[in-house]
Amino acid sequence: MKTKNQKRVAILFSIVVCLIIGGIAGSVTQSAIPVWYANLNKPFFTPPNWLFGPVWALLYILMGWSAGWIWSFGSHHKWVKTALYHFGAQLTLNAMWSLVFFGLKNILGGLIIILALLVLVLLTIKWFKVVNKNTAYLLYPYFAWLLYATALNLGVYVLN
Repeated sequence: MKTKNQKRVAILFSIVVCLIIGGIAGSVTQSAIPVWYANLNKPFFTPPNWLFGPVWALLYILMGWSAGWIWSFGSHHKWVKTALYHFGAQLTLNAMWSLVFFGLKNILGGLIIILALLVLVLLTIKWFKVVNKNTAYLLYPYFAWLLYATALNLGVYVLN
């Protein structure tokens, strides 16, 4: 395990990386909302557009905190590496979802990606638990929101 300061730096760095990824994905999303997304039929349980930004910001902070905490256990350990590989893969799919759904306006492609993302997040949680259970708990809100987002994505697919 790293020192407290090294752990803090790892967590801060990971939060920044997650927020940058989220910002890139969000920029693609923002440009599609007023025209394309606004004209889609959406399920009755769709939240207002203003809610997505704050929720995702909080989730990216929790994700970064969790990944940084895992990283602070030392990247030389095979379980830490495995956990971080899964985290990186799910973060990549997370960004890809926005690019496919909003950027390419491909609802079915987004649905396929988010289903794969759910599996990867479950695997990430599993591996984070192996290293430190508390880090996995920080990912539970993210997984819950992804379940909700999957239902929204499916609803938009069915209605359009």
